[in-house]
Amino acid sequence: MLVAGVIVLAQPLLLIIGGMIFAVFLDGGARLLGRFLPIRRGFRLLLTLLLGFGFVAWVGWFAGTTIAAQFEALRIVVTAQFDKLMETVSSLGLIPKGPPTNLGSQLLGSVGRLTSVVGSAIGAVTSVILMLVIGIFLAIEPRLYDRGIAWMLPVRHREQFYRIANHVGYTLRRLLLGRLLGMVFEGFFTGVLLWLVGVPMAALLGLITGILAFIPNIGAITSGILMVAVGFSAGPHQGFAAIIIYFAVQNIDGYLIIPYIARRTVDLAPAIVLAMQLLMGALFGILGILFADPILAAIKVTLMDLSHENAEKDGLSPEVVGDGASSP
Repeated sequence: MLVAGVIVLAQPLLLIIGGMIFAVFLDGGARLLGRFLPIRRGFRLLLTLLLGFGFVAWVGWFAGTTIAAQFEALRIVVTAQFDKLMETVSSLGLIPKGPPTNLGSQLLGSVGRLTSVVGSAIGAVTSVILMLVIGIFLAIEPRLYDRGIAWMLPVRHREQFYRIANHVGYTLRRLLLGRLLGMVFEGFFTGVLLWLVGVPMAALLGLITGILAFIPNIGAITSGILMVAVGFSAGPHQGFAAIIIYFAVQNIDGYLIIPYIARRTVDLAPAIVLAMQLLMGALFGILGILFADPILAAIKVTLMDLSHENAEKDGLSPEVVGDGASSP
Protein backbone atom coordinates (compact mmCIF):
# COMPACT_ATOMS: atom_id res chain seq x y z
CA MET A 1 0.00 0.00 0.00
CA LEU A 2 2.87 2.36 0.79
CA VAL A 3 4.58 1.74 -2.57
CA ALA A 4 1.28 2.12 -4.45
CA GLY A 5 0.56 5.35 -2.59
CA VAL A 6 3.96 6.78 -3.46
CA ILE A 7 3.45 5.93 -7.14
CA VAL A 8 -0.05 7.39 -7.30
CA LEU A 9 0.78 10.48 -5.23
CA ALA A 10 4.26 11.01 -6.69
CA GLN A 11 3.83 14.59 -7.84
CA PRO A 12 2.09 15.89 -4.67
CA LEU A 13 4.75 14.20 -2.54
CA LEU A 14 7.52 15.81 -4.57
CA LEU A 15 5.85 19.20 -4.20
CA ILE A 16 5.79 18.69 -0.43
CA ILE A 17 9.47 17.69 -0.50
CA GLY A 18 10.22 20.78 -2.58
CA GLY A 19 8.45 22.91 0.01
CA MET A 20 10.50 21.30 2.77
CA ILE A 21 13.72 22.01 0.87
CA PHE A 22 12.66 25.63 0.39
CA ALA A 23 11.92 25.81 4.12
CA VAL A 24 15.47 24.60 4.78
CA PHE A 25 16.74 27.44 2.57
CA LEU A 26 14.72 29.99 4.54
CA ASP A 27 15.71 28.54 7.91
CA GLY A 28 19.38 28.56 6.91
CA GLY A 29 19.14 32.18 5.80
CA ALA A 30 17.43 33.20 9.04
CA ARG A 31 20.08 31.41 11.10
CA LEU A 32 22.86 33.08 9.09
CA LEU A 33 21.36 36.54 9.59
CA GLY A 34 21.03 35.75 13.30
CA ARG A 35 24.82 35.79 13.58
CA PHE A 36 24.90 39.45 12.56
CA LEU A 37 21.45 40.86 13.43
CA PRO A 38 20.20 40.45 17.02
CA ILE A 39 16.52 40.58 16.04
CA ARG A 40 13.63 38.14 16.39
CA ARG A 41 13.53 35.11 14.13
CA GLY A 42 10.32 36.26 12.42
CA PHE A 43 11.97 39.48 11.23
CA ARG A 44 15.06 37.58 10.08
CA LEU A 45 12.84 35.18 8.15
CA LEU A 46 11.02 38.08 6.53
CA LEU A 47 14.31 39.72 5.61
CA THR A 48 15.51 36.42 4.09
CA LEU A 49 12.35 36.24 1.97
CA LEU A 50 12.76 39.83 0.78
CA LEU A 51 16.42 39.33 -0.09
CA GLY A 52 15.76 36.02 -1.83
CA PHE A 53 12.81 37.17 -3.92
CA GLY A 54 14.56 40.47 -4.61
CA PHE A 55 17.59 38.65 -5.99
CA VAL A 56 15.41 36.38 -8.16
CA ALA A 57 13.54 39.44 -9.46
CA TRP A 58 16.83 41.16 -10.29
CA VAL A 59 18.11 38.10 -12.14
CA GLY A 60 14.83 37.91 -14.06
CA TRP A 61 15.01 41.59 -14.93
CA PHE A 62 18.65 41.31 -15.96
CA ALA A 63 17.97 38.25 -18.10
CA GLY A 64 14.86 39.80 -19.60
CA THR A 65 16.36 43.18 -20.47
CA THR A 66 19.99 42.34 -21.18
CA ILE A 67 20.26 38.85 -22.62
CA ALA A 68 16.72 37.88 -23.62
CA ALA A 69 17.56 38.27 -27.31
CA GLN A 70 20.48 35.88 -26.89
CA PHE A 71 18.22 32.93 -26.05
CA GLU A 72 17.03 32.66 -29.66
CA ALA A 73 20.60 33.08 -30.90
CA LEU A 74 21.72 30.34 -28.51
CA ARG A 75 19.05 27.98 -29.84
CA ILE A 76 20.10 28.65 -33.43
CA VAL A 77 23.80 28.14 -32.64
CA VAL A 78 23.23 24.90 -30.72
CA THR A 79 20.97 23.54 -33.46
CA ALA A 80 23.53 24.35 -36.16
CA GLN A 81 26.37 22.76 -34.17
CA PHE A 82 24.27 19.68 -33.53
CA ASP A 83 23.53 19.32 -37.25
CA LYS A 84 27.25 19.59 -38.06
CA LEU A 85 28.07 16.96 -35.46
CA MET A 86 25.48 14.56 -36.86
CA GLU A 87 26.81 15.09 -40.39
CA THR A 88 30.35 14.31 -39.22
CA VAL A 89 29.27 11.19 -37.33
CA SER A 90 27.20 10.07 -40.31
CA SER A 91 30.13 10.57 -42.71
CA LEU A 92 32.23 8.26 -40.50
CA GLY A 93 29.57 5.56 -40.77
CA LEU A 94 28.78 5.53 -37.07
CA ILE A 95 25.07 6.20 -37.63
CA PRO A 96 22.83 5.67 -40.66
CA LYS A 97 22.89 8.49 -43.13
CA GLY A 98 19.83 10.67 -43.20
CA PRO A 99 18.52 14.04 -42.12
CA PRO A 100 20.21 14.87 -38.81
CA THR A 101 17.09 16.63 -37.71
CA ASN A 102 15.37 13.26 -37.21
CA LEU A 103 17.60 12.39 -34.26
CA GLY A 104 17.31 15.93 -32.97
CA SER A 105 13.55 15.67 -33.11
CA GLN A 106 13.67 12.40 -31.18
CA LEU A 107 15.87 13.95 -28.51
CA LEU A 108 13.64 16.98 -28.23
CA GLY A 109 10.65 14.66 -28.05
CA SER A 110 12.28 12.76 -25.19
CA VAL A 111 12.93 16.01 -23.35
CA GLY A 112 9.34 17.01 -23.95
CA ARG A 113 8.07 13.74 -22.49
CA LEU A 114 10.33 14.16 -19.47
CA THR A 115 9.19 17.69 -18.75
CA SER A 116 5.55 16.84 -19.38
CA VAL A 117 5.46 15.42 -15.83
CA VAL A 118 5.46 18.95 -14.50
CA GLY A 119 2.43 19.76 -16.59
CA SER A 120 1.49 22.81 -18.58
CA ALA A 121 2.88 26.28 -18.00
CA ILE A 122 0.00 27.12 -15.68
CA GLY A 123 0.47 23.85 -13.82
CA ALA A 124 4.19 24.52 -13.43
CA VAL A 125 3.56 27.99 -12.02
CA THR A 126 0.94 26.58 -9.67
CA SER A 127 3.36 23.90 -8.50
CA VAL A 128 6.06 26.48 -7.79
CA ILE A 129 3.60 28.63 -5.84
CA LEU A 130 2.48 25.64 -3.79
CA MET A 131 6.07 24.72 -2.95
CA LEU A 132 6.81 28.30 -1.91
CA VAL A 133 3.71 28.51 0.28
CA ILE A 134 4.44 25.14 1.93
CA GLY A 135 8.05 26.18 2.52
CA ILE A 136 7.07 29.52 4.07
CA PHE A 137 4.58 27.88 6.46
CA LEU A 138 7.11 25.24 7.47
CA ALA A 139 9.82 27.85 8.04
CA ILE A 140 7.56 30.06 10.16
CA GLU A 141 6.76 27.38 12.74
CA PRO A 142 9.02 24.34 12.20
CA ARG A 143 8.57 23.01 15.75
CA LEU A 144 4.81 22.82 15.26
CA TYR A 145 5.20 20.31 12.44
CA ASP A 146 7.98 18.44 14.24
CA ARG A 147 5.67 17.91 17.21
CA GLY A 148 2.86 16.86 14.89
CA ILE A 149 4.94 14.10 13.35
CA ALA A 150 6.43 13.05 16.70
CA TRP A 151 2.91 12.79 18.18
CA MET A 152 2.11 10.03 15.65
CA LEU A 153 5.15 7.97 16.73
CA PRO A 154 5.46 5.73 19.79
CA VAL A 155 6.73 7.58 22.85
CA ARG A 156 9.94 5.55 22.97
CA HIS A 157 10.90 6.73 19.46
CA ARG A 158 10.16 10.45 19.80
CA GLU A 159 13.52 11.46 21.23
CA GLN A 160 15.24 9.56 18.45
CA PHE A 161 13.04 11.30 15.87
CA TYR A 162 13.92 14.77 17.19
CA ARG A 163 17.63 13.95 17.14
CA ILE A 164 17.55 12.60 13.60
CA ALA A 165 15.39 15.50 12.39
CA ASN A 166 17.85 18.02 13.81
CA HIS A 167 20.79 16.21 12.22
CA VAL A 168 19.03 15.99 8.84
CA GLY A 169 18.11 19.68 8.98
CA TYR A 170 21.69 20.65 9.84
CA THR A 171 23.05 18.51 7.00
CA LEU A 172 20.60 19.86 4.43
CA ARG A 173 21.34 23.46 5.41
CA ARG A 174 25.05 22.92 4.84
CA LEU A 175 24.45 20.91 1.68
CA LEU A 176 22.21 23.57 0.13
CA LEU A 177 24.64 26.30 1.19
CA GLY A 178 27.35 24.41 -0.65
CA ARG A 179 25.12 24.17 -3.71
CA LEU A 180 24.52 27.92 -3.63
CA LEU A 181 28.23 28.65 -3.32
CA GLY A 182 28.92 26.29 -6.21
CA MET A 183 26.23 27.96 -8.35
CA VAL A 184 27.65 31.42 -7.71
CA PHE A 185 31.23 30.29 -8.31
CA GLU A 186 30.54 28.37 -11.52
CA GLY A 187 28.20 30.96 -12.97
CA PHE A 188 30.38 33.98 -12.23
CA PHE A 189 33.75 32.60 -13.28
CA THR A 190 32.35 30.81 -16.32
CA GLY A 191 30.76 34.01 -17.60
CA VAL A 192 33.83 36.15 -16.92
CA LEU A 193 36.33 33.71 -18.44
CA LEU A 194 34.22 33.09 -21.53
CA TRP A 195 33.89 36.84 -22.00
CA LEU A 196 37.66 37.28 -21.71
CA VAL A 197 38.40 34.74 -24.46
CA GLY A 198 35.73 36.17 -26.76
CA VAL A 199 33.06 33.45 -26.63
CA PRO A 200 29.65 34.83 -27.70
CA MET A 201 26.79 35.03 -25.21
CA ALA A 202 29.15 34.71 -22.25
CA ALA A 203 26.71 36.29 -19.79
CA LEU A 204 23.89 33.96 -20.84
CA LEU A 205 26.15 30.91 -20.64
CA GLY A 206 27.33 31.97 -17.19
CA LEU A 207 23.73 32.37 -16.02
CA ILE A 208 22.73 28.97 -17.41
CA THR A 209 25.82 27.34 -15.88
CA GLY A 210 25.05 28.82 -12.47
CA ILE A 211 21.43 27.64 -12.55
CA LEU A 212 22.30 24.14 -13.77
CA ALA A 213 24.99 23.82 -11.09
CA PHE A 214 22.17 23.08 -8.63
CA ILE A 215 21.86 19.67 -10.33
CA PRO A 216 25.16 17.82 -9.76
CA ASN A 217 26.68 15.85 -12.66
CA ILE A 218 23.80 16.26 -15.13
CA GLY A 219 23.76 20.07 -14.87
CA ALA A 220 27.52 20.32 -15.37
CA ILE A 221 27.42 18.07 -18.45
CA THR A 222 24.56 20.04 -19.99
CA SER A 223 26.19 23.43 -19.44
CA GLY A 224 29.51 22.09 -20.76
CA ILE A 225 27.90 20.93 -24.01
CA LEU A 226 26.33 24.36 -24.50
CA MET A 227 29.61 26.16 -23.78
CA VAL A 228 31.62 24.05 -26.21
CA ALA A 229 28.96 24.30 -28.94
CA VAL A 230 28.83 28.10 -28.72
CA GLY A 231 32.62 28.32 -28.47
CA PHE A 232 33.24 26.37 -31.68
CA SER A 233 30.57 28.43 -33.45
CA ALA A 234 32.88 31.44 -33.01
CA GLY A 235 36.03 29.58 -34.06
CA PRO A 236 38.47 26.82 -33.07
CA HIS A 237 40.34 29.10 -30.66
CA GLN A 238 37.17 29.96 -28.73
CA GLY A 239 36.02 26.35 -28.82
CA PHE A 240 39.17 24.92 -27.27
CA ALA A 241 39.23 27.82 -24.79
CA ALA A 242 35.67 26.93 -23.76
CA ILE A 243 36.75 23.32 -23.16
CA ILE A 244 39.67 24.46 -20.99
CA ILE A 245 37.46 26.87 -19.04
CA TYR A 246 34.85 24.18 -18.49
CA PHE A 247 37.33 21.66 -17.09
CA ALA A 248 39.15 24.31 -15.03
CA VAL A 249 35.97 25.60 -13.36
CA GLN A 250 34.56 22.09 -12.80
CA ASN A 251 37.83 20.79 -11.32
CA ILE A 252 38.18 23.73 -8.93
CA ASP A 253 34.57 23.33 -7.86
CA GLY A 254 34.82 19.54 -7.67
CA TYR A 255 38.16 19.28 -5.87
CA LEU A 256 38.07 22.35 -3.62
CA ILE A 257 34.59 23.73 -2.95
CA ILE A 258 32.46 20.57 -2.94
CA PRO A 259 34.90 18.47 -0.83
CA TYR A 260 35.19 21.31 1.69
CA ILE A 261 31.40 21.44 2.03
CA ALA A 262 31.14 17.63 2.04
CA ARG A 263 33.52 17.36 4.99
CA ARG A 264 31.15 19.55 6.99
CA THR A 265 27.95 17.80 5.89
CA VAL A 266 27.72 14.30 4.41
CA ASP A 267 30.00 12.93 1.74
CA LEU A 268 27.98 11.64 -1.22
CA ALA A 269 29.78 9.50 -3.77
CA PRO A 270 29.33 10.92 -7.31
CA ALA A 271 28.32 7.53 -8.74
CA ILE A 272 25.60 7.11 -6.11
CA VAL A 273 24.34 10.66 -6.73
CA LEU A 274 24.17 10.04 -10.49
CA ALA A 275 22.40 6.71 -9.99
CA MET A 276 19.89 8.39 -7.67
CA GLN A 277 19.27 11.12 -10.23
CA LEU A 278 18.68 8.59 -12.99
CA LEU A 279 16.33 6.59 -10.79
CA MET A 280 14.39 9.61 -9.57
CA GLY A 281 14.25 11.06 -13.08
CA ALA A 282 12.84 7.83 -14.50
CA LEU A 283 10.24 7.58 -11.73
CA PHE A 284 9.22 11.19 -11.16
CA GLY A 285 10.59 13.29 -14.04
CA ILE A 286 12.38 16.62 -13.73
CA LEU A 287 11.28 17.20 -10.13
CA GLY A 288 12.84 13.90 -9.13
CA ILE A 289 16.16 14.95 -10.68
CA LEU A 290 16.08 18.30 -8.87
CA PHE A 291 15.42 16.80 -5.45
CA ALA A 292 17.48 13.61 -5.77
CA ASP A 293 20.55 15.05 -4.05
CA PRO A 294 18.81 16.38 -0.87
CA ILE A 295 16.69 13.21 -0.60
CA LEU A 296 19.79 11.02 -0.84
CA ALA A 297 21.59 13.11 1.79
CA ALA A 298 18.61 12.88 4.16
CA ILE A 299 18.39 9.10 3.69
CA LYS A 300 22.11 8.62 4.31
CA VAL A 301 22.12 10.76 7.47
CA THR A 302 19.09 8.89 8.82
CA LEU A 303 20.65 5.48 8.17
CA MET A 304 23.97 6.59 9.70
CA ASP A 305 22.27 7.83 12.88
CA LEU A 306 20.24 4.64 13.22
CA SER A 307 23.34 2.53 12.65
CA HIS A 308 25.36 4.40 15.27
CA GLU A 309 22.54 4.14 17.80
CA ASN A 310 22.15 0.41 17.23
CA ALA A 311 25.91 -0.05 17.53
CA GLU A 312 25.93 1.80 20.85
CA LYS A 313 23.06 -0.32 22.17
CA ASP A 314 24.87 -3.52 21.21
CA GLY A 315 28.19 -2.28 22.58
CA LEU A 316 29.87 -2.42 19.18
CA SER A 317 32.33 0.02 17.64
CA PRO A 318 32.22 1.15 14.01
CA GLU A 319 34.37 -1.00 11.74
CA VAL A 320 35.91 -0.05 8.43
CA VAL A 321 35.80 -2.83 5.85
CA GLY A 322 38.38 -2.60 3.11
CA ASP A 323 40.88 -4.60 1.11
CA GLY A 324 42.98 -5.28 4.19
CA ALA A 325 40.12 -6.53 6.34
CA SER A 326 40.52 -10.11 7.42
CA SER A 327 37.64 -12.51 7.25
CA PRO A 328 36.47 -14.18 10.51
